[in-house]
Amino acid sequence: MDCIKIRQLEIFAYHGCNEDEKINGQKFYVDANLYTDVRTPGLNDDLEDTVNYAKACKFINKFMTENRFDLIEAVAEQTTRGLLKEFPKIKAIDFTINKPNAPIKLPFGNVAVSISRKWNKAYLSIGSNIGDKEGYLNQAIDSLYDDENCRVLAVSKFIETEPYGPVEQDNFLNGCVEIETLYEPKELLATVNRIEAEANRTREIHWGPRTLDIDIVLYNNDIVNEKDLLIPHVEMHKRLFVLEPLKQIAPYAVHPILNKTVSQMLEELQPDNKCAGCGGCSMKQMSEQ
Repeated sequence: MDCIKIRQLEIFAYHGCNEDEKINGQKFYVDANLYTDVRTPGLNDDLEDTVNYAKACKFINKFMTENRFDLIEAVAEQTTRGLLKEFPKIKAIDFTINKPNAPIKLPFGNVAVSISRKWNKAYLSIGSNIGDKEGYLNQAIDSLYDDENCRVLAVSKFIETEPYGPVEQDNFLNGCVEIETLYEPKELLATVNRIEAEANRTREIHWGPRTLDIDIVLYNNDIVNEKDLLIPHVEMHKRLFVLEPLKQIAPYAVHPILNKTVSQMLEELQPDNKCAGCGGCSMKQMSEQ
């Protein structure tokens, strides 16, 4: 990806654990790589098409002088998040904060912290089969819109599907949401679990009814294999109620293990198949979101 580079931006600020650092302050030097498209502004020669690096430098200076942190790790993390939120054209950042006057009682040249952060593309499957189903799904979407660490890019139409499993229950309403997020996978999982809890979601019966169910279906092209989190969702390629709305918003998104697009996976499932989690998916499309 193209990159705008900022080198040795000098900022006098009051970050540090020691009391004299908090009172007297010191000089910090920032290096930043701002990953963005420079081809378009390179062809059009228009400042509106690019990231204004002067404004980016002013933002870094303002943020670092108006806020105080004990750790330069926190300075780097919070400044980088602020940049990504403030400048929509920045897709990713490499950020280094140098602290050459750190309180170390030994000869040294510099102390620095470097991090890389970016907007991550994720697809979420949402479902409900209790009470105001459409209301619960819209509540989940609104919560994502309200989260400053998420950007909602697309929402599918909702579809009605039959439940799977031995528990008698009402039909589900299902959909998919495309987002960009600053959350890492575990952080995103905690966020969607919180949104479920706000909708009074309980987990008393396996495959039982629920007010709101949110699954992380895809996250970038990452493969996550942890005790409480599997990405891509382990059964997504077998579930019409996931693939059907997902195709509406991301037909060419690729399963990183199967190396198949959403459209290809959907074509391989026949409507009369009994697939895990959908019971054949007798689907009826609902209102457009």
